[in-house]
Amino acid sequence: MTTPATRDLVIVGAGLAGIYAMYRALERGLDVVGVEAGDSVGGTWYWNRYPGARCDVESVDYSYSFDRRLEQEWRWTERFATQPEIRAYLDHVADRYDLRRHFTFGRRVTAAQFDDDASTWTVTLDDGSSLRSRWMMMATGCLSAPHRPDLPGIDEFAGTTLYTAQWPDEPVDLAGKRVGLIGTGSSGIQAAPLLAERARSLTVFQRTANYTVPARNRPLTDEEWQRVQETYPQRRESSRYAPAGSLSTTHERKATEVSAEERQRAFEARWQEGGVLFAKTFPDQSTDLVANDYAREFAEAKIREIVADPAVADDLVPDDHPIGTKRIVTDTGYYAMYNRENVELVNLRTHPIEQVTSWGIKTADASYELDVLVFATGFDALTGALTAIDVRGPRGAVLADEWAGGPTTYLGLGVAGFPNLVTLNGPGSPSVLANMATHTEQQVDWGMELIGHCRAHGIDQAEPRRDAAEKWTEHLGEVAEGTLFVKAASWYLGANIEGKKRTFMPYIGGFGTYRRACDRARDNGYEGYVLTRVAAPAADPD
Repeated sequence: MTTPATRDLVIVGAGLAGIYAMYRALERGLDVVGVEAGDSVGGTWYWNRYPGARCDVESVDYSYSFDRRLEQEWRWTERFATQPEIRAYLDHVADRYDLRRHFTFGRRVTAAQFDDDASTWTVTLDDGSSLRSRWMMMATGCLSAPHRPDLPGIDEFAGTTLYTAQWPDEPVDLAGKRVGLIGTGSSGIQAAPLLAERARSLTVFQRTANYTVPARNRPLTDEEWQRVQETYPQRRESSRYAPAGSLSTTHERKATEVSAEERQRAFEARWQEGGVLFAKTFPDQSTDLVANDYAREFAEAKIREIVADPAVADDLVPDDHPIGTKRIVTDTGYYAMYNRENVELVNLRTHPIEQVTSWGIKTADASYELDVLVFATGFDALTGALTAIDVRGPRGAVLADEWAGGPTTYLGLGVAGFPNLVTLNGPGSPSVLANMATHTEQQVDWGMELIGHCRAHGIDQAEPRRDAAEKWTEHLGEVAEGTLFVKAASWYLGANIEGKKRTFMPYIGGFGTYRRACDRARDNGYEGYVLTRVAAPAADPD
């Protein structure tokens, strides 16, 4: 068998991060190849094609900032871009910079083994072929490992089964169909109003109620676009170290320090403005339960104001977490949808599913005949796409085993026991708590600088020290414990996956704070790393 040539870098994934990583790698003159399971670029925006899929970060911010010409030539049409528009944008970027030809599409990475003597990764694909590379950069996405629920009889359903996370590329005709929707997280809440419009009937099976605020989406006017263009450089600069990686403001005083009237005005203004920033109306909403209760009571009043049936409103009001501590959702007409005659809500906490049958769903006290069953059941977030790959380090470490008790990383960018591995947007970084476009550029740039530093100084292996990784992960938990987020059984903690260790995975101390920590490590010669020239097998960095 012919041994594949050793490249400088393998990039796994061709979404927002993988595309940018490829651009930077080629810019640096690296011999690089990318591997992508999908048939094209796009990542989460390639797979999540369900009706209503839309970004909750404003489109002018959810975009690359590395090329002023790109900013000027691409015209966003809406305040919050839809999946088709974001996918078209990523296609445009890939083609504009001739990146597509450097990816192998339709192939999934199944394993990767690091050879200590050669300081190289051997990366195995699902067709049995392999690649060799000195470095491996994981752009596998933080919400890209779909979760399939373990329901009795799930494979017995004779109708059409759909997953929001793997929606067909071709149109799905729902006219005259009885549709059941399981899951009311972001995907389910975005999809439900459009499913209700297109189907004969929609039955929503809700295990956990979530808070959602109106998106207030609208087209961007020419005047607005002109202002964006004029202020883009300042907007980008302000976002680089902003708490969430994009422009946002909170009230200058805490919710507990202002009058009831002032609180009401502030909450109402944010509700009318629309978008996830409702969760940041006041600076103490995520740390002080009293302040959070003010926001929660306001949102609950809105739900009851919109939903005509008080019993349905009762079921839609969350009772198990402070507002914003699970991913707060943005919607278009979700609560009003329950006023439609063809929509029914089933509360699975009081009426649990007993069986999926060939004809539909049987709960403890009712039967629902369905033609289409839609699963909006989320993801094995942040770690799932990485642990699905058999990643093995030089001294026998297996990534899935190392993370079985919760992920331990150094700055979310490296893992002890795995040299020359860069993980992007995963556990230990702000990840889903920041604007992923800004976050992606920071992560990729840091990783490329590390690779460049090693190449320039003749370093064969770069691996985080275990004590540095443990210290960073301990800090991550301490910061989370200072917030209300740990009071919610959310996918931030892996609570949606049975058997997954509950540990708060993203860094919640703010994107700017995190970025400064990464800057310090880089400026101090990659403090926290062991940098090795391999004349003999590398010593264990423990």
